[in-house]
Parts: sequence; structure tokens; C-alpha cells
Amino acid sequence: MIAFLGLGNMGGPMAANLAGAGHPVTGYDPAPEAADAARAAGIALAPTAAAAVSGADTVVTMLPTGAHLRECYAAVLPRVSAGTLLVDCSTVAVEDARAAAAQARAAGAVPVDAPVSGGVAGARDGTLTFMVGGDAAGYGRAAPLLEAMGARAVHCGPSGAGQAAKICNNMILGISMIAVSEAFVLGRALGLTDQALFDVAAASSGQCWALTRYCPVPGPVPDSPANRGYAGGFAAALMLKDLRLARDAAAATGVPAHLGAAAAGRYEAFVAADADGRDFSAIVTAIADRAGRAPEETR
Repeated sequence: MIAFLGLGNMGGPMAANLAGAGHPVTGYDPAPEAADAARAAGIALAPTAAAAVSGADTVVTMLPTGAHLRECYAAVLPRVSAGTLLVDCSTVAVEDARAAAAQARAAGAVPVDAPVSGGVAGARDGTLTFMVGGDAAGYGRAAPLLEAMGARAVHCGPSGAGQAAKICNNMILGISMIAVSEAFVLGRALGLTDQALFDVAAASSGQCWALTRYCPVPGPVPDSPANRGYAGGFAAALMLKDLRLARDAAAATGVPAHLGAAAAGRYEAFVAADADGRDFSAIVTAIADRAGRAPEETR
């Protein structure tokens, strides 16, 4: 039996995909709306996290912060059996992941950190990529479950390596989204349409995921959040969380990640001003506003 702790926008669909693949899943989330949505998706619910893990051979967590993860493990580890697989899909600091793994091993459990890339749509559609940290045996046990929730899993190394890969990847993404957004705003100022710039850059050296899969302006990529008012997707506040984790890790290791730090600063300002809590690609609107080139001007 699988216990799934954290049934929010990501965890809920992931738990539903596990259940849809034939795995018995018992979930828990303290937020009534998340619990109700999971129940509607056919997930059995427990009244507490400790009750959810009772009798489980696998525990999957999807939680907001490292502090939540450590608190959760402190509460549930006394209730898990020796050898229980713990798969944490949260995005937390590398140090938090390693501390949680040490907690788990001390209790006789098998820890795996497996943060994800792909956003809410990937969680819903089962197309997530998992970046996995842990020993080979733990990864081997986790792999079939990850396959039920995603399209790809990469074993990155020992405990914490999955989190390291996640924050490095999202530092690249945050930087590239700002670069793509600035390019579109500059293109407008120079008389280019968004479609013309997209057609050139998508087939040239400017090609990147932020452009071709998640274009920040309406039109060129029909299923990007830009075409629905930047609703859904990957919230700017979550991008900021990941960029702060990357910035802190760079500072701790002495790596001069100047562009990563600059991207964190840009998202700090954007999140502070964006009362609607839009997708992270909406940062193009802040750049366009400062330039006097709103997306609506694009034809």
C-alpha cells in the first residue's frame, strides 16, 4: 500500500495516477479543499498523516518546504516499518533532503529524493521528469512508481542529488525565461511581431524550452499559460522559491552564479507586485510594462 502525503495541485494528480495504475493509495492533506479534490479523484483518505502511513510499504511526500518535510518525517517515522520506501517529491534545499534522508535511515527506512519537473500539467498527464537521489536499491524500488506518475526518471546520485539537479535545472529555466521575455519586448520595440521572432528563434540558436514549449507571449505556442491569462502552470512564487534555493546553494559553495542571483532578484520584485499569483512566464508583462509594450499590442 502507498501512503501519499500532500495532495495539492501537484500531489493530488500524482496520487490519482498511482491509483489509476492499480496501486492502492491512501492519502492525507490538512487542507480540506485538497482532500476533497483527492476524494473526488478516487483517493482513499486518512484522518492524519500517521494513520495514512500505518501498514504502508511506500510513503510518497509532496510538501511545500524542507521544514514541512522534516516535521512530517518526525511525525510518521515512528509509525513506519523497517524497510519502508520513502519517496520525497518536494523541492527543498539539498541540506534538508540529506537531513531528511538521515532521519529516514535512522528509523530503518529507505529514503529517495525525487523532485519533479513538468508542472501541474505534467502531474495531471503523467509526463513528469523525476530527478532522483538515493542509493541504487532505493532507486530500483522507486522506479516503477515514478513510471506510473511520469515519463522519465534520472538517477542523479546519492541522497540530495535529485534536489541538486532540480535547483540547477530551474536556475537555468528562470534565467532563460527572463532572457526570452526581454527578447520579445525588444523585438516589439524594433517593429517585429511576436510570431516573426518566434519563427526565427525557434529554428535558430535562441531555441530553448522557455521559448518553444512555454512561450511567454500569447499566440506562438497555443497551450502555453500566456494564452489563458497566465493562469495555472508553474506559479512565479514557486519559481522564486527554487531560485532562492539555487542562490543559497551557490553562496554556500562559493560558486559565482551571478545570473542566477539576478534572476532571483527579478522574480522577488515580480512576485511582490503581482497580486494575482500568475505563472512564472508572466514576468514578460512586468518587462513589457516598463518598456511600454504590452502583450496586447502584438499582432
